Amino acid sequence: MPPRIPQQSAAASGPKRAGAEAGLGAELAPVVSGARRRALRDGDRQVDTAHLLHSLLESDPEVRAAFGDGPQLARLLGYLVQRSIGYGLRWQGSVEDRGAGPVAAGRSWSPPAADAMGEAYERAVLRGDERARGLDLLAALVADPRSRAVEVLVRAGVDLPRLRERVGSGPGERVGRGDTG
Repeated sequence: MPPRIPQQSAAASGPKRAGAEAGLGAELAPVVSGARRRALRDGDRQVDTAHLLHSLLESDPEVRAAFGDGPQLARLLGYLVQRSIGYGLRWQGSVEDRGAGPVAAGRSWSPPAADAMGEAYERAVLRGDERARGLDLLAALVADPRSRAVEVLVRAGVDLPRLRERVGSGPGERVGRGDTG
């Protein structure tokens, strides 16, 4: 009996249909794994953009370099550590969803986190690569002004316009989407 639903290849269906992590390079595997562990440890229902940001900063020297030398990176890492040990409890049990509706059972990616991973892949494709790198993901994370990652960056005192300039991203520059954030 033939399948009732036509099947598509992963390449034809794009990164969203093949899973949020599709199109991310091997160097981002520890970032994805780390973000999942953080969400589990924190008791969060979804892996959000702040989990991705924290894991990305820990795993990728190029991403850390984008913040420049000095106190800005130290403040950000300090804020993220505080959040992971309890400061972020006000977010516990809530989801980063942009009003997307109910959350599926289990630990899934928040819609903004899934969008950021898809956008990172799109940035790589536009660059001529098949896999996204850490800077692609950082650019996608800082492009959404409503994400938790941006909220964390702002609360930690990061110069967001300068960071966006360094990574080539800003509100309204969401690759291939045409929306304004």
